[in-house]
Amino acid sequence: MRILEIQSSPRGESSDSINLTQSFIEACKSDNNSIVVDTLNVWHESLPEFDYEAIGAKYKAVKHETMTEAESNIWERIQSLIHRFQNADRIVLGTPMWNFGLPYKLKHLIDLVAQRNYLFAYDGKQYGPLLNVERAIVVYTRGSRFLEGTPIPPSRFDHQATYLDFWLQLVGVQDLRSVVVDNAWNRDRQESEVSLAKGKATLEQLVEWFLC
Repeated sequence: MRILEIQSSPRGESSDSINLTQSFIEACKSDNNSIVVDTLNVWHESLPEFDYEAIGAKYKAVKHETMTEAESNIWERIQSLIHRFQNADRIVLGTPMWNFGLPYKLKHLIDLVAQRNYLFAYDGKQYGPLLNVERAIVVYTRGSRFLEGTPIPPSRFDHQATYLDFWLQLVGVQDLRSVVVDNAWNRDRQESEVSLAKGKATLEQLVEWFLC
């Protein structure tokens, strides 16, 4: 089994989202020692800019037109990232909430790999997935707790899980589970530790489902 682990926090060992996803993967390895993990850290990957050449390559790929040398070079780099998604049987992704959404480097990765005819299809009328990933888990960490009926309801403030869950299902994740860890960072560290422990326990309960 091949797991694509996507890390989107720049905090390394200090990152709650990374610690949670790695703890989950270690639990999976304990149950299945044949697991192969491909770790894609968006901060270490030197992602190419989605610039003039990349945009040119994108449209020429859709139209099957000849690319310039610069476009071909960047398209090869984009393809290498796309292949890592295509080769995955499972996806594990952890992300903190930044400004009520995603870290910009994670969105950068999505903009690079979400290419028509590679991760999704579009015939002018409807979209269809091109990946075949049976199961995925996303760990969302947040500094606060978002509840309806409070000054910070998720219906207004959550642009993190709503977008990423949608995108993963759009490109072909068949069964997606989200684990939300609220209060991961606030003034009361004891409360944060309780939230993180609950998140870890929830993930441990999902190991059997994830591997089946």
